[in-house]
Amino acid sequence: MTVENNWQGKVGIVTGGSSGIGAATALALVERGAKVLVTGRDAARLAEVAALNDAIRTLQADSVDPAIAARIVETALSHWGRLDLIVNNAGAGRPLPIEVYDAAVIAEICAVNITSPSLLVKEGQAALRETKGAVVNIGTAVSRNAAPQLAHYAATKAALEHLTRSWAIELAGDGIRVNAVAPGPVKSGALTGMMGLPEEMAQAIEAQEKTQVPLGRRGFPADVVPWILRLGGADSEWLTGQVLTVDGGWALRT
Repeated sequence: MTVENNWQGKVGIVTGGSSGIGAATALALVERGAKVLVTGRDAARLAEVAALNDAIRTLQADSVDPAIAARIVETALSHWGRLDLIVNNAGAGRPLPIEVYDAAVIAEICAVNITSPSLLVKEGQAALRETKGAVVNIGTAVSRNAAPQLAHYAATKAALEHLTRSWAIELAGDGIRVNAVAPGPVKSGALTGMMGLPEEMAQAIEAQEKTQVPLGRRGFPADVVPWILRLGGADSEWLTGQVLTVDGGWALRT
């Protein structure tokens, strides 16, 4: 898919951008002329992303912290004086069987997947209003079906999809569009990173998921990023409140 080069001089925020889909999104934006603030927890990984392009700035930030949203927006505005796009990419989740449910773990998943994007949209609303900007939330195709042991991850991402539709209506009067992308099995490092799985288990899951994808392979960040840019770009100015599943047909089979 061709993405129009409408990013020259624009400014984006990508949360959870130190690896995977987030890092690929940030790099694609700056390659098209944008300036991007990337957030993440890992300072070393953030430094690696920043080294890829001078137009990328980073901010070490924990999405669990409710005060961080204001700091993220303030940092972007202090660098570049405007804001055109928020990509709520940071996510939290792990395998969690019912017998080991833990209130602190569940609260962290909710904080990262629901509260943090909500507060970032709140803090960025005024700046996005000035530029008629956009928000793109990153959900998951896992929420399309029952998700044993991933119930809270899937449920909170489903909640983010509902927020996408609600924000689309509430922010339409400001000229701010809100859409979401729900990726399927993508080789992004999430299984060993966010999910915390051992490498051997992650490889077994990847092999299983590959057999479930009708198009015959797991995805790559490059399969998802163009749709993030498309939904967030000015060439989609009459598109809002949509959730696009990009998964090679995986959710149709599982």
